[in-house]
Amino acid sequence: MDPASLDEPPPVFLANILLMEFNSFYFFSFTAIAILLFMSAMISASEVAFFSLRADDLGRCRDSDDPHYYNISDLLKRPRLLLATILVMNNFVNVGVVTISTFLMWEMAATRNPSETIVGIVTFATTFAITFFGEIIPKVYATQRNMAIARRMGAAWKILERICWPVSSLLMGMSSLVERRIKKKGYTSTVEELHQALELTTDNPETSEDEKEILKGIVNFGTLAVKQVMRSRLEISAIEMELNYHEVLDAVNKSGFSRIPVYKDTIDHIQGILYTKDLLPYLRESETFPWQKLLRPGFFVPETKKLDSLLKDFQSKHVHMAIVADEYGGTSGLLTLEDLIEEIIGEINDEFDEIAVPYTKMDDHTWVFEGKISLHDFCKALEIDQQYFDDVKGESESLGGLMLELHNSMPSAGDRITQSGFIFTIVSVDQKRIKRIRVTRTEAEKDDEE
Repeated sequence: MDPASLDEPPPVFLANILLMEFNSFYFFSFTAIAILLFMSAMISASEVAFFSLRADDLGRCRDSDDPHYYNISDLLKRPRLLLATILVMNNFVNVGVVTISTFLMWEMAATRNPSETIVGIVTFATTFAITFFGEIIPKVYATQRNMAIARRMGAAWKILERICWPVSSLLMGMSSLVERRIKKKGYTSTVEELHQALELTTDNPETSEDEKEILKGIVNFGTLAVKQVMRSRLEISAIEMELNYHEVLDAVNKSGFSRIPVYKDTIDHIQGILYTKDLLPYLRESETFPWQKLLRPGFFVPETKKLDSLLKDFQSKHVHMAIVADEYGGTSGLLTLEDLIEEIIGEINDEFDEIAVPYTKMDDHTWVFEGKISLHDFCKALEIDQQYFDDVKGESESLGGLMLELHNSMPSAGDRITQSGFIFTIVSVDQKRIKRIRVTRTEAEKDDEE
């Protein structure tokens, strides 16, 4: 007999499968694969469960005293760390399945060099098991039972976060570095190049400063998000749903606006928009007149929506006002067609507008700003880049919010904060907000500009 025939992989492999000479190696190997596939399924289900929770689910978790719900809320405070931990564990488990399957293949084939057929069969079987049992089925199930799975797995993932933290933090650091580089490159390759081209085309002495500002506004228009230019909820003139008709007429008269949001209970529950012109045929009606029937549907947009996209929506839907909703469905602010146009051509003041000065210039290097001024308008006033404070502002969109972010608490009058070439001195505060801030440009910042 040919000695080579004794080492033919296929017959040995098939015989081992058919006879299933279950020694301890086979038993522990198949058991380990089953356990790892189960772990892979739970990891995949956890990923879908945690990241498919709705805003109201997250709110319920934050307000609950149940430790299971607390675990969910605590984990999602650091979503990048949770996702990194999930990916690390998922790859670790899947590599374990592949490794054990490889050893099983060598054992059943009785050789370390099995035929291409055997390798193909084992590869297909392993891939199918991981994909079907470890990914598809658990993810489909998790979409229907996301809260239940998140409650059961919360404690386990808090432990795994600590175990995987060295690897997870390394992955997050590398991804953040790549993300920043890509983001920065993308920005400089578009907007800054357009600004350079704009400077070349407007170098003509016949081009006025107003024309240059309009062109700059057009260039920046598509890069701005709704949240950057909206009027905050504190500046919204709205009326309550339960007011009688005469009270509504009085509120409309005092507001001076042609479109007014109408809310129920709080400003977060806007029911519709009241158009002043719709009241004209009913001016002589009694106070019991059901004016609520005149409300028109509100147009709601997220904070992240871009201005150019919103302008197209205004055109297609024939509306002039949008209510800006935050991630929890509450009212974040308001934006009108006039606000969008002002971003291009500058401020529009008619005979009914009260010209409010958001800041006072003390000298060439010192200003006093209202705390509620947006960071967008603050940067415009100081003629600095719109992304100047992006690295330190966090979620804040106003100058007062930036101060809270930098100070980590409510500052007192007279407190000084130094940041990015500026000295911010708190002029006045109340119990709820920072009212006025003195801003001084430092010599270092001035030298940089020169």
